[in-house]
Amino acid sequence: MRTEDSDQPGPAGRKVVPFQTRRILCAVLLLALTSSPKAAADDWPQWLGPNRDGVWRETGILESFPAGGPKTLWRTPIKSGYSGPAVAGGRVYITDRDRQLASEPGDPFARSDVPGAERVLCLNEADGRVLWQHSYPCRYTISYAAGPRVTPLIHDDKVYTLGAEGHLLCLEAKTGKVLWSRNFKADFNIKAPMWGFAGHPLIDGERIICVAGGSGTTAVAFDRNSGKEIWRALDASEPGYSSPVIYEAGGRRQLIILHAEAANSLDPSTGSVYWSVPFKNRMGLGVATPRKLGDLLFFTSFYDGSLMLKLEASDPKASVLWRSENVDERRTTHLNSIIPTPFLENGHIYGICSYGQLRCLVAATGERVWETLQATSASTSAPAAASGDKKPQPVRWGNAFLIKNGDRFFLFNEHGELIIAKLSPAGYEEISRARILEPTNRDPGRPVVWSHPAFANRRVYARNDREIVCVDLARP
Repeated sequence: MRTEDSDQPGPAGRKVVPFQTRRILCAVLLLALTSSPKAAADDWPQWLGPNRDGVWRETGILESFPAGGPKTLWRTPIKSGYSGPAVAGGRVYITDRDRQLASEPGDPFARSDVPGAERVLCLNEADGRVLWQHSYPCRYTISYAAGPRVTPLIHDDKVYTLGAEGHLLCLEAKTGKVLWSRNFKADFNIKAPMWGFAGHPLIDGERIICVAGGSGTTAVAFDRNSGKEIWRALDASEPGYSSPVIYEAGGRRQLIILHAEAANSLDPSTGSVYWSVPFKNRMGLGVATPRKLGDLLFFTSFYDGSLMLKLEASDPKASVLWRSENVDERRTTHLNSIIPTPFLENGHIYGICSYGQLRCLVAATGERVWETLQATSASTSAPAAASGDKKPQPVRWGNAFLIKNGDRFFLFNEHGELIIAKLSPAGYEEISRARILEPTNRDPGRPVVWSHPAFANRRVYARNDREIVCVDLARP
């Protein structure tokens, strides 16, 4: 006779798991499934998130903002800059510029030569306390000189930063100790682009891949542990401001790089060029990261509009599917993005055009489905809309960043407002919005926030030229 807790062979010789053991296993599984939400939280260790795709995959996020807006958990004073924060391992990393009381040129558009320093700061994620900082002298020779543009990259207990004047650093994430550094201007005999170095470095295996500039060094790969150069590739008059990304297509891993003259595909291991398609960007103003949807690859620039390529299935090759013919920045036909990276899904493109128009396009043809200025305009309760004219107006370089979460989007606009909305071919459906940060940068002639936030651990981390804030977005 066999009891419930017997450990004898069952049918076909299979061992029967004792009843008491099964009960314990079930309890452990239930505990794992219902444990603290923190256990399932995600970090935001680089540009556009963990997978560099602009998707925030956490669940348990609030559906709409409470009256008075979401709760701010902490605020920490920092200095100026356009770089976004990165969040990893219980820490928040951000870069800024210490102007050291130096006077700035009256015209922010003009290049200058102004002393100062760039800083890398590490904050405690729980309370915003500064754990360490690293500072280095850095003369700014660029236009719109608020500070660094590039979000820190956290990988394998190291933090990689790229400053506006081309200082590439690898630091120990725990202590801030500099492990190695490179200087693009000195190493490759180049000058900083008009608006500074802005391409976010990309980790690929043992390599860190950067957009630098110059003859034969527009794209460069370094050993991520030592900083030693591995390969260099591409010639361009200007490097542009877009960030590299790797996609699978044509039976190959393809490193996609947009510079001022062409869209390019390279072998990320060697730097060998698979293909290049001419796409001239006036003043190098292609900023958005290239986006892939199935066998389509999309590029957008401020002055020269959009380029859609079709990738071959069996070979690393590409052909033009459609492109913008009208290059007038005001009367645009497709999408002329200045800063934000668009989002592609279900056969459509969602992105911000040159004067703040949030648009939906058909990916296969570029046909416009709808547009709205609502997302990039301040809410009627905001001070910017207190004049009484509530109808949104086009604004040059009007901006909002788009991040997908579940079946909706979080948009962070230049007024410091966080918006929850649904985007579909049927239109723009705003659910909720709240101001979480004051716009402090006045370089474009109006106060703006032009820094991409980070979404991690059911929170949003955003910065202006005075502070970085952490705001709770967890569902009650």
